[in-house]
Amino acid sequence: SRFDLRGYAMLAFGMVVLSLALDGISGLGTPHALVMLMTVAGLAALVGYWLHAANSTAPLFSLSLFRVPSYRIGILGNLFSRIGSGAMPLLIPLLLQVGMGMSPMRAGLMMIPVAAAGMVAKQMAVRLVERFGYRRVLMVNTVLVGLAMASFALMAPGQPLGWRLVQLALFGAVNSLQFTVMNTVTLRDLDREFASPGNSLLSMVMMLAAGFGAAAAGSLLNAFGSHLTDNATAALHATFLSVGAITLTSTLIFWQLPDTGPNPRKVEEVAE
Repeated sequence: SRFDLRGYAMLAFGMVVLSLALDGISGLGTPHALVMLMTVAGLAALVGYWLHAANSTAPLFSLSLFRVPSYRIGILGNLFSRIGSGAMPLLIPLLLQVGMGMSPMRAGLMMIPVAAAGMVAKQMAVRLVERFGYRRVLMVNTVLVGLAMASFALMAPGQPLGWRLVQLALFGAVNSLQFTVMNTVTLRDLDREFASPGNSLLSMVMMLAAGFGAAAAGSLLNAFGSHLTDNATAALHATFLSVGAITLTSTLIFWQLPDTGPNPRKVEEVAE
């Protein structure tokens, strides 16, 4: 089959322009008219792709993918949940250096518990899904991820090192578990025909959400910083509360999942 060049161009243009628009909100001196123009152009390109895919015999990503309930819910949940997660790699080192006065080297070393706890949590995914099911695990864990993000607003100088390490490890554990179970529930019901395009679209959404997360963090910091000019730490704390709230909203998406039986074998096969 022929490559869908027209669909690719519209989809790529829409994604790039929307990313630039969101990044422009966080940039100082960016004209608001230009940001608005890019936003409208990006949304128009995505709508154009949707209409193109509906009428094309061989679209880049078939709209039939979204007829699978678990895939449709998983893609939307991934997008909104990962916006908050995508902001954390920027916000946590910034808080440790600006708010806590750590050196860049020490701030980097403080991220080790996040990675270590994440690797351990991945091994727990099969047992949790087997016992409680996808819907319940995702709903509860999404709340925990949002609360873990917001908890960094409580981090202040002078706190014991042990508390900070535990806080970082808990965030790493629930965040990693979220990624693993989200990916699994998104792909679990796709048949062989849609497995490849479905996985490709999921990968694209993951990268897009990571970019949106970093841009959203910059936009929130810029907004709070303009009102809290005398206290950079307070602006960071307010940003953590905001990204935690953004993540909590994705609970409403995962709530729509059917409460079906789990498939632990597929959990083991999906890698982040």
